[in-house]
Amino acid sequence: MAELKRELANRHVQLIAIGGTIGTGLFLGSGRAIEKAGPSIMFTYLIVGIAVFFVMRALGELLLSKAGYQSFTDIAEDYLGPKAAFVTGWTYWFCWIMTAMADVIAVGVYVQYWFDIPQWIPAVICLIILLGLNLLTVKSFGELEFWFALIKVVTILALIGLGIVLLVMGFKTDAGAVTVRNLWQHGGVFPNGITGFLFSFQMVVFAYVGVELVGVSAAETADPEKNIPSAINKIPLRILFFYVGALFVLLCVNPWTQLSPAESPFVRTFSLVGIPVAAGIINFVVLTSAASACNSGMFSTSRILYNLSRKDQASARFGKLNKNHVPANSLFISTLVVSAGALLSKLVPEQAFGIVTTVSAICFIWVWGVVLVCHIKYKRNRPDLQAASKFKAPFTPAVNYMVLALFAAILIIMLIAEETRPALLFTPVWFILLFVLYLVRSRKQKSRGETGINTGAGNHIQL
Repeated sequence: MAELKRELANRHVQLIAIGGTIGTGLFLGSGRAIEKAGPSIMFTYLIVGIAVFFVMRALGELLLSKAGYQSFTDIAEDYLGPKAAFVTGWTYWFCWIMTAMADVIAVGVYVQYWFDIPQWIPAVICLIILLGLNLLTVKSFGELEFWFALIKVVTILALIGLGIVLLVMGFKTDAGAVTVRNLWQHGGVFPNGITGFLFSFQMVVFAYVGVELVGVSAAETADPEKNIPSAINKIPLRILFFYVGALFVLLCVNPWTQLSPAESPFVRTFSLVGIPVAAGIINFVVLTSAASACNSGMFSTSRILYNLSRKDQASARFGKLNKNHVPANSLFISTLVVSAGALLSKLVPEQAFGIVTTVSAICFIWVWGVVLVCHIKYKRNRPDLQAASKFKAPFTPAVNYMVLALFAAILIIMLIAEETRPALLFTPVWFILLFVLYLVRSRKQKSRGETGINTGAGNHIQL
């Protein structure tokens, strides 16, 4: 049987990891988060970033504990059973579908900076181009993400460097002087109180979605034992630099009250410098960032469908590879579903981005929570593997419980906030549907004389 090729080199994995931590949530969503929290948004990014790092350390240890693992759905099956694997696998697919929808909506928003056309038109064009590129080899995906991520890195480096120069010069823009005092002069660090600070968590969670993509790409990594730990261990520095550092500069250059939630604060910042083409260049960069995130979503959704098919938890058609060893059928169906984002941007252009980012954040909290629970069971029930691990997650299991408590608190905040409550109340329908589908599928298999879900590899661990 044809298998996925391990064609991703170390530089691909490193840049995929960076690309996973820099996306639409930062370039566009940060404007909405700043509106709610003001300068305290830096603390929100720091808190969620630390939590996500511990999730990634747990995922890294689990992935490397067994050579047969291709994604965390395999891990969920081993430690929580086939039902959890079915629900988690399909939920992760749905996570990335919603994330890719947000990204294609963002593409439409960015293109409107130059052209007065409906948002859905550039969204559809973007999907068609990315589909064609993803149908090529996985190495093509790696190369594309490498250059996309490199553009993001250069942009943020330029922003931080420019901000430092403007701070030293005491530069004055149309919004006022560039100064550190902008962090507290406009209502304080917590201008909207603790409520505004807490309500910013949803968009910040969305900003970090995709950081676990390094785990999904494990099956196509040339040297996972070297590349995965290297990528994960660099996450804290990336969080401090690319998120907290970039936001610090943004808020020093712009009083937070001057930023609009409807536009990218990055474009706004460069336009204040007075260079006519600067804002246009940065708008192009954030456009490529959205395309990059959508590209990652198409890669991820196709691979998760492929894995589900191999586990007999999805149609066998999704497990077929084309001549380039790419799951083409999975790519086609995922792209078709993502195109609903273009439809949403046509029907409700003002609300579309907020709706899909909220649903995405909720589903990613589920997936990250499953990783933490699996790690708790791994440490409790497989001390032999844990003792032999060369990449042990720190402060476990205490930190696992702390992060799970934080995720639960964020869900409660989403329930309280009027803006996120409808999406939170809708999301359980997805999980109920999955449990029903699993039960129906199990009964059909039993009626054919089978005893349960076929794991494909026959390696289910009874715990």
